Amino acid sequence: MSTVWPELEPLLGRVQKPARYIGCEDGARIPEHGPGRVSWLLLYPDTYEVGLPNQGLQILYELLNERPDAAAERSYAPWTDLEELLREHGVPLFSLE
Repeated sequence: MSTVWPELEPLLGRVQKPARYIGCEDGARIPEHGPGRVSWLLLYPDTYEVGLPNQGLQILYELLNERPDAAAERSYAPWTDLEELLREHGVPLFSLE
């Protein structure tokens, strides 16, 4: 899997709440991608603060990452300040992991 961190990091200083885009909360996992593993991106259609407490998303994330044949990551819709910067700089939507 590739990372957008080199393109994303300079943009975070220009948004109101950069911490919502870096993950690092308790229970977050670093997924192990590889042969024989299905990669999942669980995308919540609202911001991090709205989506993080969603129990359905948390349950799916945990269940998938407990499986030896799956690796799940999470993504949330960016707030308008980062959305504008992502479009302007051609940076795609990314996962927290």
